[in-house]
Amino acid sequence: MSLKYVDEVNFKGKKVIARFDFNVPLAKDGSGKITDTTRIDMAMPTIKYILEHGASKLIMMSHLGRPKDGVKDAKYSLEPVAKYLATKLGQEVVLTESCTDKGIKNLIGLNATKLVLLENVRFHIEETKNDHEFAKTLAGYADFYVNDAFGTAHREHASTYEINAFFKNNNAAGFLMRQEIEALNKVVESPKHPFIAIVGGAKVADKIKIIEKLLVNVDKMIIGGAMAYPFLKAQGHNIGKSLCDAEDVDLARKILGSASAKKISLPIDHIVSDSTEGKGETINSKDIPSEKMGLDVGPKTMEYFRDTLKDAQTVLWNGPMGFFENKEFAKGTMEIAKILSNLKGAFTLVGGGDSVSAVQKAGLSDKMSHVSTGGGASLEYIEQGTLPGIKALKFGV
Repeated sequence: MSLKYVDEVNFKGKKVIARFDFNVPLAKDGSGKITDTTRIDMAMPTIKYILEHGASKLIMMSHLGRPKDGVKDAKYSLEPVAKYLATKLGQEVVLTESCTDKGIKNLIGLNATKLVLLENVRFHIEETKNDHEFAKTLAGYADFYVNDAFGTAHREHASTYEINAFFKNNNAAGFLMRQEIEALNKVVESPKHPFIAIVGGAKVADKIKIIEKLLVNVDKMIIGGAMAYPFLKAQGHNIGKSLCDAEDVDLARKILGSASAKKISLPIDHIVSDSTEGKGETINSKDIPSEKMGLDVGPKTMEYFRDTLKDAQTVLWNGPMGFFENKEFAKGTMEIAKILSNLKGAFTLVGGGDSVSAVQKAGLSDKMSHVSTGGGASLEYIEQGTLPGIKALKFGV
């Protein structure tokens, strides 16, 4: 069964409840200022389409942050999101006190109210428990359900999964969901070769499944950042005080013992320091002095990686090449962004929070074929070929 999208739906007169991913970063000073509106902006085509095609009401829902065990916490309120949406759409957005207010149905019944934003769904512990009764309450506000929250589609939560039980044949995916699925399918189903994966980040254990899955399909895999140190240690190299634990070394050893290990490219030199706040120095060797930690790939490694990528036709990048939050150790990550931005005719997909931040920091987002909003969801889609939230839209629960 194929997925139904919003542009295949007649919304005239319908009350629509839609799940978005408005989990935006807020300023740390407590002002409630949104520091990056990308996730809301990416939802705009779906929101506008529903409104412009005759929906009588649009009830929006999302989570924000990680409130403790369903506890209401003002710092995770969706109020800044409601204000931003109202500005962007040029009409009032009513924010509810909670998702289960007795007054919500009355509010939706008012002619004057067209746009409602339910307060953070994770203020209710029932959301993450995928609670049937909570999903039933949410479903009771509308007669059609839309999911455009790709970034949370890998979780079986009430607002992304169980809610589908109440909308048989009355649900659809939004435009962002379509964009993500189509882009990821170019990597999952039909990558053009040479296909190269670039994997960074901190924990091998967190990415073991994706590494094993990709190694079968890629022509080359570049491993950099803190991800590389367990592999180098497993090969017998000294990694000094670099981020690494025994579990990751064991997993790296297992991967290096596989038939596909010859596809892996690891750093051949490093930028090191005493700490993440220190000054960087180049170590012209695979080995790192015992009192230093590796914090970025070195210049020889970048030439090696550049050469590895030069003929690539499909590239998946997930994870930075170093501790790029400090500009002393950002060069490797920024160079990868530049190399990908200059690849002629290649399909370049960037996924994972840090990689996305890096291409945005480098001002090169628009030079990539696709920058995923998904994080963990995009990795899980590559591993599984689908996600629970997508399956629920297709087949129900």
